[in-house]
Amino acid sequence: MKRIKIFGREIIDQNSIAQIERCTSENDIGVLTADAHYGYGHPIGGAVAYKNKISLSGVGFDIACGNKAVRTDIKTDKIEIPKIMDEIFSQISFGIGRKNKQPVDHEVIDKIAAAEFKQQRKLFTLAKEQLGTVGSGNHFVDLFEDDEGFLWIGVHFGSRGFGHRTTMGFIALSKGYSFEDKVSEGPMDSPPILFDIKSEIGQAYIEAIHLAGEYAYAGRDIVVDQVLKILGNPAKTFEVHNHHNFAWREEHFGEKYWVVRKGCTPAFPKQLGFIGANMMDDSVIVEGVDSELSKEALYSTVHGAGRTMSRNEAAGRKKWKRDRDGVTRPVTVSRGKVNFEKVKAEMKRKGIELRGSGADEAPECYKKLDEVISYMGNTIKVIFRLHPIGVAMAGSDVYDPYKD
Repeated sequence: MKRIKIFGREIIDQNSIAQIERCTSENDIGVLTADAHYGYGHPIGGAVAYKNKISLSGVGFDIACGNKAVRTDIKTDKIEIPKIMDEIFSQISFGIGRKNKQPVDHEVIDKIAAAEFKQQRKLFTLAKEQLGTVGSGNHFVDLFEDDEGFLWIGVHFGSRGFGHRTTMGFIALSKGYSFEDKVSEGPMDSPPILFDIKSEIGQAYIEAIHLAGEYAYAGRDIVVDQVLKILGNPAKTFEVHNHHNFAWREEHFGEKYWVVRKGCTPAFPKQLGFIGANMMDDSVIVEGVDSELSKEALYSTVHGAGRTMSRNEAAGRKKWKRDRDGVTRPVTVSRGKVNFEKVKAEMKRKGIELRGSGADEAPECYKKLDEVISYMGNTIKVIFRLHPIGVAMAGSDVYDPYKD
């Protein structure tokens, strides 16, 4: 009998439930967190513990996507939020394929140049150019205020084109092609791509994702430091930073496993996590709780609120056409359900400064985070509530060829 724990079954779509069942054999342990929704080969909001395998599908395209949050020692009433958001949006590069406007040096670039998995060395230039940039979709750089009035910085993104190209290379290898060959990722309901951890490709994949993980950590550190610099370098009084798309070697129920979490935040006892809601509602800092329920959850929790509609459903269908200047721009084919002008007006009324974004990231595209967290029971506790005051994301006119 399969061991699968589902949190919030009544708010999770049947496709996601069927997908976690496909990903989990009798020797594995599966978990769906309450923010779960359908993903490529493995649900987002899904964790699986494998004995002797590692799942590329369970790590996902955006290797080491994650969150970082920092509390500063300055009060929000001491700064000009609109001016700060203008600086953030102009100085930090948002969008897929974008190069850093201010290239940075970092030791992780030297590690890529000498990568153990040699094919990653060929991604050196891409990695260097994109380090310290933020992707599109739901990736963000936000400012928050806590209940005491202190300013927080929160960021969400992963390993950028470096991680995506690494993933696509391993998909090619799994199909018998070379790392550089272009292949299709396949349909969303494809079976998960699994590697034996003792195989050559399995060991290479483990090495490759750990390097991509270092790259993602470095990128988030760089972006947060850049925002701190814009703010005048205030002191940091609290910090939390982790991946939610990754694989870890862990012990559960007295046995060793490779645990993949895709859109799942690790939540071991006392471990901290930053969970974003949407551009208008409160985000939270949580702490893992030591409980029997936490063990059943593989010490995993939500990474966000979870989508309720697809991007096309929200924003409408678009075709992307390259103009005479070589810029890829959207052309509307059909309209979506979201009135984004109304969303922007409501954010303005609430005093939230918005830069970029689009209808596919509107609050109505997501479940309510407080409700989602309530389904997780005694596995986490909220220790800070963060009220959004500034949101920066890639605009809706940014072409996105990658998958989160």
